[in-house]
Amino acid sequence: MRSYVLTWGGGDLATGVAIRLHRVGIRVLVVEQLQPLAVRRSVSFAQAVFDEEITVEDVHAKLIGSPNCMKDCWDDNQVPVLVDPELELLSKHPPLVLVDARMRKTRSLFPLEEIELLIGMGPGFTAGENCHAAVETNRGHFLGRVYWQGSTQADTGIPEKVEQYQQERVLHTPVGGQVETFVAIGDHVAAGDRLLCIGDHEMVAPFKGVVRGLIYPGLRVEAGTKVGDIDPRQEGFRCRYVSDKSLAIGGGALEAVLTKPSIRRKLLKVQS
Repeated sequence: MRSYVLTWGGGDLATGVAIRLHRVGIRVLVVEQLQPLAVRRSVSFAQAVFDEEITVEDVHAKLIGSPNCMKDCWDDNQVPVLVDPELELLSKHPPLVLVDARMRKTRSLFPLEEIELLIGMGPGFTAGENCHAAVETNRGHFLGRVYWQGSTQADTGIPEKVEQYQQERVLHTPVGGQVETFVAIGDHVAAGDRLLCIGDHEMVAPFKGVVRGLIYPGLRVEAGTKVGDIDPRQEGFRCRYVSDKSLAIGGGALEAVLTKPSIRRKLLKVQS
């Protein structure tokens, strides 16, 4: 049972990691919190927490109620998703590799001695201090690069520019409260169309585009939470496919996992 990779987090970037590992035959478990805050839910295994299952591209993920159900999912060529925010399963079902893909963008303090290989994704990770290997998630020349020494780049707080839009493309709520949505992922919207409201605060589309991401309705969020993503391009297929960024950092995670011969042998032996 130990010969698997635990992906801590099930958002769109973490899902890119899980898919890349799954496709080469590595057993993956995705662990999420009770109410995931994923925005790009159509390409996030976190959505299985709400819907019990989800298929992203050609990979099917299924919510399980116990770590004892992992093997059944793997035998069915599925990715199991477990709600376990405190990683209580580590005491009885420790993974060989843990990928911290929660994208907290702050310094992680997970103890290295508790895991054979800990891979940190994105800002806040320094190889040899709070992870064994770190993967760069900032767009640019070093996207997807694996660091066995040194740190990933700090969070810029600036989303990717799409056409002429950048900051306004990603929506963060200025207030806290319960989310009510008026549109769905994949919908085409015009500037000024209602997207969602939080309490009495209404948020509208800043420009004409496609709803690429939208937080799950009914959740309670804090001020500053990312709640939406609007793409000015009119092709809705991007809502259904893992992004280039997700695949790039997934490739970095796969490289880190397979770099260590002892880990590589243990993970792939299961499939031989």
